[in-house]
Amino acid sequence: MITTDICIVGAGPVGLFTVFEAGLLKMRCHLIDALPQVGGQLSEIYPQKPIYDIPGYPEVKAQELVDNLMKQIEPFNPSFTLGERVDYLAKQDDGSFVITTSDKTKVHAQVIVIAGGLGCFEPRKPVLENLENFEGKGITYMVKDPEQFRDKKVILAGGGDSALDWTIFLSDVAEKVTLVHRNETFRGAPDSAAKVFDMANNGKIDLILSSNLTKIAGNGHLQSVSMKNKAKEEITVDADYLIPLFGLSPKLGPIAEWGLNIDKNAIEVDTTDYSTNVERIYAVGDINTYENKLKLILCGFHEAALMCHSAFKYVYPDQKLSFKYTTVNGVNAF
Repeated sequence: MITTDICIVGAGPVGLFTVFEAGLLKMRCHLIDALPQVGGQLSEIYPQKPIYDIPGYPEVKAQELVDNLMKQIEPFNPSFTLGERVDYLAKQDDGSFVITTSDKTKVHAQVIVIAGGLGCFEPRKPVLENLENFEGKGITYMVKDPEQFRDKKVILAGGGDSALDWTIFLSDVAEKVTLVHRNETFRGAPDSAAKVFDMANNGKIDLILSSNLTKIAGNGHLQSVSMKNKAKEEITVDADYLIPLFGLSPKLGPIAEWGLNIDKNAIEVDTTDYSTNVERIYAVGDINTYENKLKLILCGFHEAALMCHSAFKYVYPDQKLSFKYTTVNGVNAF
C-alpha cells in the first residue's frame, strides 16, 4: 500500500504543478497516469508543439514545459505510478480513500485530485473511405517529431489552436503546407489565425477554406487528398502527409462511476476551491467544467493553487495555514 497525502490522477502539466503547490504547503503527492510517461497530452501527442500562452515564456515547446515542471517539483519528491489506469475508489471510515489501479497497485490518500486532462482520449478522425489503410502510412493525428515532415508536402485539417500552431511551425520545415478548414473563420487564437491568413496572402502556405475532406489516395503510402467546397467543387492536392487535427474524443473511464456530477464528459466543480460534489475529491484542469471555463494550461495552474489551500484542512485538520514565507531547499514555501 502506497500512503500519501494527495493522490493525483493524471500526470499532465496541471497534475505536475499541483505537486508544486501542495509541496509549498508540506503535502506529499503520489501521481497515477495510464500513459507510460509524465506530461499527458503534451508528451504523448505533441511534444514539439510550441505553446505561446505560458506566463514568462514567449514560446515554449510542450516537452520543454513538462521537463521544467519536473525540475520545479523535484524538491518535493513526488512518487509515480505510470502505465496503470485508475479502476476503483473505496472510501474509508475516516473519510480518506484507497485507489486501486488496473495492475492492482493500491494508494491510500487523504485527498483525491483528478487532473486527467480529457481523461482517456483518442483523436477524432475524419470520415474517409480506407482511412485505416493509410494510418501510419501518411496519415497521422499528432506531431511527435517535426523533422518527419522535413521537405515533405503536408496537409493539415482543422480550425483550432493545434491546426493553426502546427501550420505556422511546419511552414518552416515542410516543402509545402496546406491548411484545410470547413469554415471561413477559425476557433483558435485570433493572433494565430491572423498569422495564418498573412502567410497565405504572402504565398508561404496554401489555405483552403469552406471545404471538407472527401477522399484519400495512394499506393502503399498517401499520395493525394481530395476535398469539396460549398459549391461542390472537388480539389485534389498532392500530399505526403495528412494531419487531421479535429480534437480529441474524451472518455472518463472508471472515474465516471465514482458518483461525481458529470456534464458532457467533464466533472462539475465549485469554483471557490474546485471541489466536486464528493467531499475530499477535487478536479482541476481540462477535466472539470464550470461557467465561463477556459481550457488553458495557465487556468489549470490557477485552479491547482486554490485547490491545494482547500485540501490542506483534510491533511492537517488541527492546523491553520501560515502565510509566513520560509525557504526549503531553495524553494519559497509557507
